Amino acid sequence: MENKELIAQCEERARQWLSPSFDEETRNAVQAMLDNEDKSELIDSFYRDLEFGTGGLRGIMGAGTNRMNKYIVGMATQGFANYILKAFPGKQCSVVVGHDCRNNGRMFAETVANIFSANGIKVYLFESLRPTPEISFAIRHLGCQAGVNVTASHNPREYNGYKAYWDDGAQVLAPHDVGIIAEVNKVSIDDVKFEGNKELIIPIGGEMDWDYIQAVKEAMVDQEVILRNKDLNIVYSPMHGTGRVIIPMALRSWGFQNIHVVPEQMVIDGNFPTVVSPNPENAEAMTLGMKLGTKLNADLVIASDPDADRLAIVCRNAKGEWEIINGNQTCMMFCWYIIANKKKLGQLKGNEFLVKTIVTTEVIRKIAEKNGVELRDCYTGFKWIANEIRESEGVKKYIGGGEESFGFLPFDKVRDKDSPASICLICEIAAWAKDNGKTLYDLLMDIYVEYGFSYEYTINVVRPGKTGADEIKQMMENFRKNPPTNIGGSEIAFVRDWSVLEQTNADGSKEKLVQPATSNVLQWFCTDGTKVSVRPSGTEPKIKFYLEIKDPSMKSADCYERCLNGAKAKVEEIKKSLGLD
Repeated sequence: MENKELIAQCEERARQWLSPSFDEETRNAVQAMLDNEDKSELIDSFYRDLEFGTGGLRGIMGAGTNRMNKYIVGMATQGFANYILKAFPGKQCSVVVGHDCRNNGRMFAETVANIFSANGIKVYLFESLRPTPEISFAIRHLGCQAGVNVTASHNPREYNGYKAYWDDGAQVLAPHDVGIIAEVNKVSIDDVKFEGNKELIIPIGGEMDWDYIQAVKEAMVDQEVILRNKDLNIVYSPMHGTGRVIIPMALRSWGFQNIHVVPEQMVIDGNFPTVVSPNPENAEAMTLGMKLGTKLNADLVIASDPDADRLAIVCRNAKGEWEIINGNQTCMMFCWYIIANKKKLGQLKGNEFLVKTIVTTEVIRKIAEKNGVELRDCYTGFKWIANEIRESEGVKKYIGGGEESFGFLPFDKVRDKDSPASICLICEIAAWAKDNGKTLYDLLMDIYVEYGFSYEYTINVVRPGKTGADEIKQMMENFRKNPPTNIGGSEIAFVRDWSVLEQTNADGSKEKLVQPATSNVLQWFCTDGTKVSVRPSGTEPKIKFYLEIKDPSMKSADCYERCLNGAKAKVEEIKKSLGLD
């Protein structure tokens, strides 16, 4: 589309926001965009409508159709309410509404609650900020038909978002996501019922916290290990977010007594003043925790992101220095411990299964196969892990699942990633390691020696705005039309294209792939075990490359540095071959 045509379309859409249906602050902001000779902000704000992606509705806060504001939230909620009432005709429907620490979070949550109640839907509104997994738990616990959590998870401070949940406590999947979007697209601003029915809004808080914490204890594997190591020295940070009360309480309920918090990051603040970005994947965000851990000679440092669905773990390496355990390693350790210790305690009955996402380390597959436990692959996004739990409910037992982006769920009372439960479990694992004269780092080395060294590396190519979205789309098209002949010198054994559910082998033969839907993901699997996955992010303006490099020569912990350095050199070769250097 020509730039002039695009600008004209954006101007036309923007002028609709100058009507009396919008407040004065919004109208002034839109008028300023229209008056500005530089039309980049206007285009980014109005070139599209925010859409449900892998994490729901998420965007930069501000005026416009491509921004998070009370009108976009309002129209989304009105459409969601219309869909719920159609899906459950004749029923007194109810929903759970929560929010995290982000700026405008409470305002958005109250807007959502008012609109649902104005449509005759009962609303259980959390009295203040709560973790994402607790919202999922509450939907199931209260028997609600749906829920909304206002959060942008680990995104930068200028973002907010809106996660839509269905009656199983999981984020919305097809056909409901498509149905909700269809209803939302029918809604104009004048259709939104902003005036709430206070009689249908029920505040919830402390009692639900108690029930949730009791449920989290079901993720415990071996209480005796905890009792023997109740003085495990733990440092925790909520990164200014929703884990600040729940997670220390949960840890104490498991039996841990020596818990320290990072005081500067216990302050609720949507501007996240102590970090560049409140993302546990970024080492910088863990700096204050490691500083306190050093001062207190802690055994480990843990953190949750603002909505407390992801976790980060820092432990001491062989040199006694702090080392961040990445998301793949975290998921791998959880799966190993759950299998090994449930097996030892006679808790495995033969009908259990684990789930990982297709971009998460293949070492987990080796662990599961060696121990006779079923492992399932699914797409990125925890709604797909929840879908596997739902499909097997009452038939097979879910014992854990996770993804490389620092999310894990060790029990099935929640249907989203759960950092309170996962943090309690990683502390149990650290206690088990200590009971056996080891650290978490030692355990990680043991897993590599038994199952093979693996190094995972993620490359994020950020391309914001309309031009960025077009560029990302073109990159995916180029990879499909002009596929690489090798990856960093490694011969390709087969390619998986999840957009057509097809695997193409080196000899040209094809196999069908099985998933409940298609997804815009490409994967190259090499003969030496190298795996490269590429996918556009569903929640951020970026395209992501997931690299996994193997080295079967690691025979002891002493080989780790050599294997790691070799893998890092391989990463540079892969970057060059994909044009990412």
